[in-house]
Amino acid sequence: MTSLFEDQAPRPLADRLRPATLDEVVGQGHLLADDGPLGRMVRAERLSSLILWGPPGTGKTTIARLLAQHTHLYFEPLSAVFSGVADLKKIFARAKERREAGQGTLLFIDEIHRFNRAQQDGFLPYVENGTVILVGATTENPSFELNAALLSRCQVLVLNRLDDRALEELLTRAEDDTGKALPVDLDARAALRAMADGDGRYLLNLAEELLAMPEGQEPLKTEDLARVVQKRLPLYDKSQEGHYNLISALHKSLRGSDTDAALYWFARMLDGGEDPHFIARRLTRFAVEDIGLADPNALTQAIAAWQAYERLGSPEGELALVQLVIYLGTAPKSNAAYKAEKSAKRAAQSTGSLMPPMHILNAPTKMMKELGYGAGYNYDHDAADGFSGQNYFPDEMNRQRFYAPKEVGFERDISKRLAYWDKLRVKRAHDGEEGA
Repeated sequence: MTSLFEDQAPRPLADRLRPATLDEVVGQGHLLADDGPLGRMVRAERLSSLILWGPPGTGKTTIARLLAQHTHLYFEPLSAVFSGVADLKKIFARAKERREAGQGTLLFIDEIHRFNRAQQDGFLPYVENGTVILVGATTENPSFELNAALLSRCQVLVLNRLDDRALEELLTRAEDDTGKALPVDLDARAALRAMADGDGRYLLNLAEELLAMPEGQEPLKTEDLARVVQKRLPLYDKSQEGHYNLISALHKSLRGSDTDAALYWFARMLDGGEDPHFIARRLTRFAVEDIGLADPNALTQAIAAWQAYERLGSPEGELALVQLVIYLGTAPKSNAAYKAEKSAKRAAQSTGSLMPPMHILNAPTKMMKELGYGAGYNYDHDAADGFSGQNYFPDEMNRQRFYAPKEVGFERDISKRLAYWDKLRVKRAHDGEEGA
């Protein structure tokens, strides 16, 4: 319960515009619509424990509070940043008393991933016996940050970053609340939404700064916004999921030969503060995994770009990496060498310790010669066409084909060579049978 003086105290715009009903929440229709998971729970007035996973400013806290309101549960908020086991014990004790009096409790834990594994285990008995309905909020991937036992008892729901339409709705509400129009032109208004990067709370904080400006001034243009409001830093944590999502996007864009998309994800990673050495290492891996011998020069280009960056540093050396991204994106693609590695490994693991055939073993001692080491070996360079056609697989193992080049780039030529040697190998075997 708030006091009269507290009610009269000034409140930030984002707090004043906090939705009073679930219908007022923007950007999360996939969860809150009548056929969405939360919409169905609210209609049935039966709420299960949840993990709300999404970027900052997408409504996780607001949704939790409104779920408690719509399902007639007592709302008990807790921040994992400022709380510990002692706070949890007090909350569970109060929740148990309410339950005995017929009142349920929704325990909302903001930043739930900040609790360690042992603390997360401590929730389990109270979630299982219904003492609390747990709603946790996190900006981090629950698969990495929450233990399996807790996840098995909660439904994970993903909140979307707010799209342009949702952000514009918030700006309109801000103007209606204050009775003022934002002092920006149309392009600057669009730039303002882009600066928020899907974070509704941050957008409203920016709008509040602008609405506090003296009236009667010319509308701000896009280039003027930087003077008045601060640009939001990109949502990118080099040690967390954003790191893996963006490198995956870069890799797959290159694999799909979408050079422009690859350049975009590359720029996003640099803008987020990613170490260019990490990007260079992954681009080099791409050169051998997804291009391989379709363009043997790809690896040379990757190493050269990496070395150029190491010598030039940022920002000058980043252009070498840009050039590499373009080269890799436009190169012919083949994963034949990658697949050959996997196939050969599987064969090696399944066949154990088979000996090489005797004719390709060296015989440095007299005894080894007497045992047949090296007997019958044909020196390929002595053959008229430089190819003996002998078998180099173990005697107990059938010949296998691990490397199957694609009909792209330089691998077309390799494919022709392999076909030529296959033909000669058959001929040598046939000639040998006739000679025998």
